[in-house]
Amino acid sequence: MENLYKLDGKVPILKAIPFGLQHILAMFVAGIATLIQLYPIWKIGSRLPIVMSVSFTFVAILTYVGATYGYASAMGAVLIGGLIEGCLGLLARYWKKIITPIVAASVVTSIGFSLFSVGTRSFGGGYSESFGSAKNLLLGIITLAAFLLFNIFAKSYWKQLSVLFGLIVGYILAIFMGKVDLSVIFNGGLIVLSHLLPFKMKFDLGAIIAVVVIFLVSATETIGDTSALVNSGLNREVTEEEISDSLACDGFCSSISSLFGCPPITSFSQNIGLINITKIVNRFTIATGAICMILAGLLPPIGNFFSSLPEYVLGGGTIMMFGTILTSGIEMISKAGFN
Repeated sequence: MENLYKLDGKVPILKAIPFGLQHILAMFVAGIATLIQLYPIWKIGSRLPIVMSVSFTFVAILTYVGATYGYASAMGAVLIGGLIEGCLGLLARYWKKIITPIVAASVVTSIGFSLFSVGTRSFGGGYSESFGSAKNLLLGIITLAAFLLFNIFAKSYWKQLSVLFGLIVGYILAIFMGKVDLSVIFNGGLIVLSHLLPFKMKFDLGAIIAVVVIFLVSATETIGDTSALVNSGLNREVTEEEISDSLACDGFCSSISSLFGCPPITSFSQNIGLINITKIVNRFTIATGAICMILAGLLPPIGNFFSSLPEYVLGGGTIMMFGTILTSGIEMISKAGFN
């Protein structure tokens, strides 16, 4: 089991799945993008334990572009924006030097602070009428407590499953409290195949410019995420090639995502927090989680099961993970030097 803490160590499949599943709470195209990050195609992918999923960064701009130009134009803009970010990644050696260690560290710290609002919103119940209710807060607190107690008292490698344990405890308790609607799990049939080009894409210059700007913001976050992951998970500095290949995967996989009518894909900061806690960086282990994402996209019952996890239960786990991202950012600032 010590191979869990090695990038390329061999881990038994039955033991890899629960640790990989712990990293995963998203769907089909994100699973493919995660596998490409783990096992690159040419220069697309960093070989690092980066989990990819839909980015909140794009929500506001895509809402505006979709309302102004139409969803087909939004997907066209994502296609072009992804290609531009991917090409910037392949050419990173020509501009990477302007992203100094203190810049990357500041970005990671900012991500940690900004995610706290997401975590606290989830902890209270998300965007619902019951936000902040006693039941929501109780479930969030119990989930967090289960996570902390398991982390303290579990022995050996079981300690590293503390996040998954907390989520399971919170989920089961939420079911008994009547806060989970299990009837939705089998809605939508047993299997659904993703459709290529569900929209006929349109290309509007205004939409493209607006989305490309946000792709550049997302690229900065990816640099910060990749730097933080290598710094805290592998205990070394990130290489120029890893930054380049990570950005290439970010961009080109976002373009692939648009072909299925889906939003852009980017590195998930939450995963950096989880790696800070567990120190599990094994590529094969996280790949099992990516395969679960693909199955969740193709098999509605699996996807609906993940979606049925209450916000406040998620909040109980993410509060701790987001805190470790902030800690990682401050550690990176200290390594950059105080002057």
